[in-house]
Parts: sequence; C-alpha cells; structure tokens
Amino acid sequence: MADTDYSLLIAQAEAITSGETDLIANLSNLSALVYDTLEDVNWVGFYLTRAPETLVLGPFQGKVACLRIDFGKGVCGTAAAQRTTQRVHDVHDFPGHIACDSASNSEVVVPLIVNDEVVGVFDLDSPTVGRFSEQDADGLSKLGRFIETLNWSGFGNVQ
Repeated sequence: MADTDYSLLIAQAEAITSGETDLIANLSNLSALVYDTLEDVNWVGFYLTRAPETLVLGPFQGKVACLRIDFGKGVCGTAAAQRTTQRVHDVHDFPGHIACDSASNSEVVVPLIVNDEVVGVFDLDSPTVGRFSEQDADGLSKLGRFIETLNWSGFGNVQ
C-alpha cells in the first residue's frame, strides 16, 4: 500500500472548501475526498457534538453507521473525552469498542476542538487489522487541525 501524501491531501481539502462557509457542505466533501484518496478504508466521516457529551452522526462515506455515541464510549467517544487522536490497531481489542460495522477492524479517530470545545470527531475505519500507521495518524491529525479552521460559527457554543 502506497504512503499517503498528507500535504497534498490537505492542499486538496483547502481547495475544495475555499470560499464555502457552510460547515455541512464542507464536511460532506471532505469525507468524500478522504474516502476516495485513502486506500483500504471502508468508512470515513464525522460525528458532531449535538448534545452535551454526545456525538451524533454527521456527513460520511461508507455503510450505515451508529447514530449516537456518548463521550467516553468506544473509540470515537474516547477520542472526544480524552481530546487525543486514537489509533487502534485492532478494534476488537479496544475495551468498549462499538461495532457499527462488523467489517471494520482498525480505526483512527481525530477529535475536533474549536475554542476549547470538542465540536466533533473525524473517524476512519478499515477492514484490515493494523491498516493505520503512525504516519497516517499524524497526517490525519494535521488534516483535523485544518478542519478546525472551517466556519464552525453558530455550531454548538462556537461563536
């Protein structure tokens, strides 16, 4: 599997979101971009903080997904609660893993934090155990930092 050029991916993300202020439109295109760019992924998308300490399904590419995940539950909820990127070699070894798609075997989740508020998470799944490297986690975290610069005003408590 070829290494992903995350600098190029971030440049593409900047290009497709440039001038667009609608958050959902941007997140939708970003999930499609990443899904089409990365090899061996079966789900790419966002869970957004819509209630206190609860993530709700947002724009994504892939199979039907879980609708709500509490902070601290599963990989997504852990990323949100701990405010750190989670790279999971084998999700079946992750305590409390939530199996939304039984075909998923590894995962990376990047928390999205704006004005010190967790506004959501960026979630990627693969059917291959050990699919995501440290380089992937680092590159996806950098993409997450870009996503945090989008127009989140009016979302949650973001001003």
